[in-house]
Amino acid sequence: MNPADKYVKIVEWSDEDRAFVGQCPGIIGPCCHGTDEVEVYRELCEIVAEWIEIAERDGTPLPPHTAGTGVAQRVA
Repeated sequence: MNPADKYVKIVEWSDEDRAFVGQCPGIIGPCCHGTDEVEVYRELCEIVAEWIEIAERDGTPLPPHTAGTGVAQRVA
């Protein structure tokens, strides 16, 4: 399992932006968007993995994991 798998990633449609928007609660807010939901998810996964790599390299503590904590149910 890679460290990014421990964080919930959300892609949702935004009427305001007229695009899908991706974010990862606890890691990064809305950070990517596009008209293809799957492509936005792929981009979001890359962004989260890079963010974690940088944090680990810099010795920055990672935020608490969100996967398996019920965060998805609270967001829904």
